[in-house]
Amino acid sequence: MRFIIIMLFTSVLISCAPIHVSYDFDKTTQFANYITYNYYSDMQTGLSELDTKRFLDALDANMAIKGFRLSDTPDFFIDIKSKEFQEVQRQTVGVGLGGGGGNMGGGISIGLPIGQTNVNRQLIIEFVDDNKKQLFWQAVSEYSFKPNMKPEQREEKFSAITEKVLSKYPPTE
Repeated sequence: MRFIIIMLFTSVLISCAPIHVSYDFDKTTQFANYITYNYYSDMQTGLSELDTKRFLDALDANMAIKGFRLSDTPDFFIDIKSKEFQEVQRQTVGVGLGGGGGNMGGGISIGLPIGQTNVNRQLIIEFVDDNKKQLFWQAVSEYSFKPNMKPEQREEKFSAITEKVLSKYPPTE
């Protein structure tokens, strides 16, 4: 019972971490024409091999929920890229030292960072019409990434990301 409570609490914490997504698309695209998809075979995701598999599994599951099918002869291809970056440390404590006497004075002050720096990951998902050689939809997501997450936590995080990313596909004007 304790294990279930811990897993549920961990799941809530992971899913509550903010996932920021921005979208862009070609306004002339007829999105109803795109039903089947596949991935570029030479795709360099920037994720580990295990995380790439987890992310693609989560994306496939969410695409199926939206009615899309994985196909060997797809209507469009999906390309995925990612990069990690460290967030600028904003919380600091100032420590100062000063002194003076008479008509002279001086001082030194430094800011010491509090806590650890946050590692964030940016994931770019692009839908490309390979026949037209044209990008028609793009989502850029940013989220907090903890390198020491357990496999189950990574799966839950990727599922939450793909769900949020696909929530605005197809776009409505």
